[in-house]
Amino acid sequence: MIIDSHQHFWRKTYEEVDHSPGSKSHSYLPEHLEPILHEHSINKTIAVQASPTLEENEFLLHIARTRKEVIGVVGWVELDDPQAIQTLATYKNPHLVGIRPMIQDLPSEWLLKDTVLLNLNKLADERIPIDLQANPRHLPVILELLEKMPHIHCVIDHIAKPPIDTGQMEPWASHMRKIAEYPNTVCKVSGLVPEKVGASWTTKRIFPYVKLVLDIFGPKRVMFGSDWPVCLKSASYPEVIQLFEDTVTSQLSVSEREDVYCNNAKRFYRLEDSL
Repeated sequence: MIIDSHQHFWRKTYEEVDHSPGSKSHSYLPEHLEPILHEHSINKTIAVQASPTLEENEFLLHIARTRKEVIGVVGWVELDDPQAIQTLATYKNPHLVGIRPMIQDLPSEWLLKDTVLLNLNKLADERIPIDLQANPRHLPVILELLEKMPHIHCVIDHIAKPPIDTGQMEPWASHMRKIAEYPNTVCKVSGLVPEKVGASWTTKRIFPYVKLVLDIFGPKRVMFGSDWPVCLKSASYPEVIQLFEDTVTSQLSVSEREDVYCNNAKRFYRLEDSL
């Protein structure tokens, strides 16, 4: 079994001025993704929120209820709201498997606000998975969060978007090594290609970053994610799969391949009873 642990759905918005592939000027819905999954023998996906609204949760949960290939939803709630946990409690839906605050668009220190910490601690106590949409600037703050809350279960999305285009490894690499020391952290090898139409990329340039992630987290704490349809700005779905094969699974045993393609996502998002 293969689980794509990170993909999105959305309906086109007429306000969007970017009409390129992977933009919100196009709709990307289950009927668009399903033939691609079938062609590449991908069994299940986890749909991750792409908009910080409660309406997004309803949109994705409806998809999960009606599409057998969508096994889980990583939703959103305003963690800087004292009522966040009560809001989450209104979703009595087994498909809601995690929460993602959109920290990419927030100040780095937002994660350490008192209300956010209080809510994250409650989620950590309940072992609710948290996706962290990190850039390198967030990593020192994530380390502070982990020091305060080592029991939080979190995944670093897109290997924290290191500066692959420049080849610079530090300080990203040092921060990621420290994060990997916390056993409840995992990492999605996803979002590796540029989010810019027609941008050039090569497996050779990306490989050192993925190798470091695989070395420090190990095959039991790394997941495959396509980041479809965002990836379409510079790569097709088949190219993303091939990139993962070339940088990750070509180095692994059969059992380790099963871990990165399926078992790790099942464990992290607690999907064992759903498959």
